[in-house]
Amino acid sequence: MTRASLFLAALLLSGSALPAYAGDASAQLPSGDFAVTNATVAIGDGSAPIPGGTVLVRGGKIVAAGKSVSVPAGVPVIDGTGKWVTPGLVTAMTDLGLLGVGAVDESNDSYANTARFSAGLDVSLAIDPDAPPVAVSRASGITRAGVAPAAANAIFAGQGAVIDLAENGPGISQPRAFQLVELGERGADLAGGSRVAAQALLRNALREARDLAQRKPVKAGDDAPGQPVDALLTRVDAAALIPVVTGKQPLFVHVERAADIRGVLALGKEFPALRLVLVGAGEGWRVAREIAAAKVPVLASALADLPGSFETLAATQSNVGRMTAAGVKVALGGFYDLDQPRYAPQFAGNLVGLSRVSGASGLSWGQALASITSIPAEILGEGAVFGSLKPGLSGDVVIWDGDPLEVSSAPVTIYVDGKLQPLVNHQSRLRQRYRHAGEGTLPKAYE
Repeated sequence: MTRASLFLAALLLSGSALPAYAGDASAQLPSGDFAVTNATVAIGDGSAPIPGGTVLVRGGKIVAAGKSVSVPAGVPVIDGTGKWVTPGLVTAMTDLGLLGVGAVDESNDSYANTARFSAGLDVSLAIDPDAPPVAVSRASGITRAGVAPAAANAIFAGQGAVIDLAENGPGISQPRAFQLVELGERGADLAGGSRVAAQALLRNALREARDLAQRKPVKAGDDAPGQPVDALLTRVDAAALIPVVTGKQPLFVHVERAADIRGVLALGKEFPALRLVLVGAGEGWRVAREIAAAKVPVLASALADLPGSFETLAATQSNVGRMTAAGVKVALGGFYDLDQPRYAPQFAGNLVGLSRVSGASGLSWGQALASITSIPAEILGEGAVFGSLKPGLSGDVVIWDGDPLEVSSAPVTIYVDGKLQPLVNHQSRLRQRYRHAGEGTLPKAYE
């Protein structure tokens, strides 16, 4: 492959595939105050879609959504006949803004292989709102995301952030929103080759943070506050875990097999203030009742249905449906690499289809939409800010040309905080450039 073709491939892989509609014909539509009428409205709270509904936004906030919504005089009205309206999609556990081209190390800030710190790493300092995948995801209906680092040299990956995907917006809406730790097979490898070592490291780290929070003396007879003399964490990492042990910051734990999930749930006995969130939970259905009883939410992979490792031998596509049926709060998460954020509605739609398969467990349409809107927003601690079309929440509104959980549908208009967003992005420009390329427009390598 020539250098020119490698460069073009890198450009095409820097985001996701093109949305069905990538024009910007909606550029003249109003922002801030508007109403969408005669549309199929999906609130995003688990309820069924409402045909012939209306969504009213004033001052960038949702005022009302559903049937019998009155539109005040002077508010611009968008005719939504034949369209669907949903809240902006929310994806948790992504690397949006942390990389431009994943295969190019210089543009990739999602992990730190040789860093001296782990829990103290703060990804909000590296997020680039102009990274090409951000605009591509926005054009696919994603308006908010939880950005998480990847564990590289320790079981603690660092502190994730919540971002909005608005063009020229504030970008980072909540820095240091959660802490991520790797257990299971990956955590065992990082800790020295054993799950025993990973569990020991985790508990020791939490104890060091708790001791530092209580300002215990360095040693007997020394009244200077600090860490114990045998501390394994740097002071920066220990200080970063103080919000975790005090319950001010959630601890996201990547774990897959049922036995490891039980071990994570047991952490609550020694550290009762922990706000645990399970990530992955490929065998979560086997211990769904225990997860539900502990009131621990889950960010699960929708289509992880193959025994790709020893810790996912019991993986099944019915995992999300079974956990939901057991009372677990489950959102779809883990949108990295090939599972890009733009696939969220497709994955949710697959779970709807699964509910129609004999012997399988899927989700209803309303539950599936909630798994990529309101539930991930709640898990990220932002359920009172965005994630649904309930009154008072941010005016994140997406108008679709059809059922958003069908792969044939795409956004035609997107608002974040009531502000109209462009659908044009790096991918759409490349498509337009090469769709009907004339002589002399292609790079020389393609002559």
